[in-house]
Amino acid sequence: MNSRIFIIEMFIFLFTAVFLTNCQSPPAPHTSNPSPTNQPTATQTPTETQTVPQTAVSTPAPSPTAIPAATQIILTPPPTPVPTIEGLIGPNTFPENINPLTGISMDEASLGRRPLAIKISNAPPIVRPQAGLNQADLVFEHVAEGGFTRFTAVFYTHDVERVGSIRSARLIDLEIPKMYDAAFAYSGSAGPVRLRLQDSEFYDRIISPDFAHGGFERIEIEGVAPTHTLFTNTYNLRHILGLREQDVAPNFANYMTFRDSPITQGEPATRIELWYGATNATWFYGNGRYLRWTDGETHLDANTSTQLSFKNIVVVAANHVDTDIFEDTNNNPSIEIQIWGTGPVSIFRDGQRFNGSWKRDHPNHMLTFYDSIGNPLPLSPGNTFFQIVPLGFDQLNVTP
Repeated sequence: MNSRIFIIEMFIFLFTAVFLTNCQSPPAPHTSNPSPTNQPTATQTPTETQTVPQTAVSTPAPSPTAIPAATQIILTPPPTPVPTIEGLIGPNTFPENINPLTGISMDEASLGRRPLAIKISNAPPIVRPQAGLNQADLVFEHVAEGGFTRFTAVFYTHDVERVGSIRSARLIDLEIPKMYDAAFAYSGSAGPVRLRLQDSEFYDRIISPDFAHGGFERIEIEGVAPTHTLFTNTYNLRHILGLREQDVAPNFANYMTFRDSPITQGEPATRIELWYGATNATWFYGNGRYLRWTDGETHLDANTSTQLSFKNIVVVAANHVDTDIFEDTNNNPSIEIQIWGTGPVSIFRDGQRFNGSWKRDHPNHMLTFYDSIGNPLPLSPGNTFFQIVPLGFDQLNVTP
């Protein structure tokens, strides 16, 4: 009997030991600690304006027209948050009936056609007065070479019977048509510039004798060399664009801002003078507009015999780089004016000066303007004249 009890007790003991052993968690398998993964440092993290991670910098980015829509969202920075400001038009949205280049109402038919960027001479003085500048929505003046300047005028609101005289393109004209989804008309160009224009995303919108296109005429002017007698008109240019099915509504990638009155008080500025080297421009403010003199002479529009008159004068400072392209027989280099990224700006409107920064984050963006804390600097509704100058430009003189 005792031996039977002993056997039962041993059986219970062994069963309990096995049961407790099986209830314990198995030991974790031994693995060596993995080496830390290479985490990007703070300086490696792409900023909002970077479009690709640093590991892909060596890979050429595709042109904007070849990028799928989903990728374009990555390339284009998100809209800058704008505080609610009463009376402000733009920059992230724009009323349907308002011209984004002037901030003024415009009929639907005109809004449905493409802006025209046209290259216009400003040297030698015999080419003045030019035809059509007062009818342009925007005019850009920039250094060509030798201290002389040239204009690119953008026409959207008005059709014009005569524009010119027409001159040759410069490297800056690879940028301006993209900014406003515009067509581009000019006379000719240096070989390397022509190749870049031919490879541009807006080649189908170029109209030029450079590519044996029509739409231009020589108008003989007594005492003026034939070089300075080429003219066009917006009707011819639009007819040619229509044949190509290119005279369609522009696709603006962003907008400037406009407001009837400035947001803050600026510095008094009734006289503006810029010395480019071989020519100078002077603007006097009166009756709500700036009137222009060039090289001491009243600067007129040949079509109307009226003085050049603009609501806004915008002095944009950008990096100027001499290239290995020669523009003339004097071996003057073609200048690359880098109107992309950001830089200093002075906006003159309503007899006042407002300093801030210009910004252009994407090839298809217009220039936009901000104060020192990032609030928009609105233009006065109306036409605008851009004076493009080099960084560090010290020949801007302003009189209160």
